[in-house]
Amino acid sequence: MRRVVITGAGTVNALARDVAGTVAAFRAGACGIGRLDVRDVERLSVRVGAAVANWPPEDLFDPAVAPLYDRFTQFAVAAGREAMRDAGLEGALGPRAGCIMGSAAGGIGTWEDSYRAVFADGRNRVSPLVVPRLMHNAAASHLSMLHGLQGPVFTVASACASSNHAMGLAMQLIRGGAADVIVTGGSEAMLCFGGIKAWEGLRVLSPDACRPFSADRTGMVMGEGAAVLVFEAEDHARARGAKVLAEVAGFGMTSDAGDIVAPSVDGAARAMRAALEDAGMAVGDVGYVNAHGTGTAANDRTETAALRQVFGDRVPPVSSTKAMHGHAIGATGAIEVIACLMALNEAVLPPTIGYRQPDPDCAIDVVANVARPAQVEAVLSNAFAFGGLNAVLALRRCE
Repeated sequence: MRRVVITGAGTVNALARDVAGTVAAFRAGACGIGRLDVRDVERLSVRVGAAVANWPPEDLFDPAVAPLYDRFTQFAVAAGREAMRDAGLEGALGPRAGCIMGSAAGGIGTWEDSYRAVFADGRNRVSPLVVPRLMHNAAASHLSMLHGLQGPVFTVASACASSNHAMGLAMQLIRGGAADVIVTGGSEAMLCFGGIKAWEGLRVLSPDACRPFSADRTGMVMGEGAAVLVFEAEDHARARGAKVLAEVAGFGMTSDAGDIVAPSVDGAARAMRAALEDAGMAVGDVGYVNAHGTGTAANDRTETAALRQVFGDRVPPVSSTKAMHGHAIGATGAIEVIACLMALNEAVLPPTIGYRQPDPDCAIDVVANVARPAQVEAVLSNAFAFGGLNAVLALRRCE
């Protein structure tokens, strides 16, 4: 099987609009969570989120195609542009290149605007661009058109595990010889009235901050954004002299087949073990885990138990960057890969900010509040979604 490496990265999130700014924010333990400014915010019980502030689409995109871009597509296109530039890939890449993106909601902003037009404003027609804007595959399709990606192109929707599933499938397709390059990651823009109101109904949102693993945690905080990675066959990357950011060494995915919202220790542990086995890694090889770490009572307790089941009494340092960039749902796993690349290449572990009180049920090293220097050779990145869907990536440092 071919080895798969990452040769480019791009992101837009609440911390920054590029990778360099995001890494600097991780190092500083910055927080992108703040007061929301959305239509009808006064009707929301929860009014905080990790939004991409001062986003000027009119300045970023060709006016001929910009009307086709829902906000989630805008994020993906901007992040993809940075990733391709970082990878040193230009022009149309052809039939040996593809794009697999993750998104839980697709163009939810377009859905909301159209519902308002029909039900609230009494209009009898909506724009003919509504369907092309809202479809889940819009971001992947536009990335394929912009960069001439004529191979496998599609979108994965598995709630909060969407981008990890997308990246895992991208790795498998390259390994299996179906492509040489796959642009992959996730994009989400659920910070609109309807998106937040739906999550309010689950009673898992914090009214003020995300404090993963802290005893006083009060829930998750929604975010938005995108991260796009260029996955490439190592032989293809080396042949063109590309820099290599990390090896995508393994991938594990499992289903709890249990409860639609309650997480499972066994399902999470099996996914981590599967990723390690796929990568040919022992538990002792892992120097850092980027946790799913949502800041809800159930998730953090369950994830800690799963980590102990896999690593025993030697759980490596674990942190949740969601306390900084929010839970960007289908995009969050891809954004968290940026944190993993920082750990591998800059020997700095991102912190879990907002940690205030030890929880006996989460008694592991959570890199509390301050980034930590540490040389690590391999990392895991966890994503555990509603529906009992678990997806874990194993990354390894490359020279």
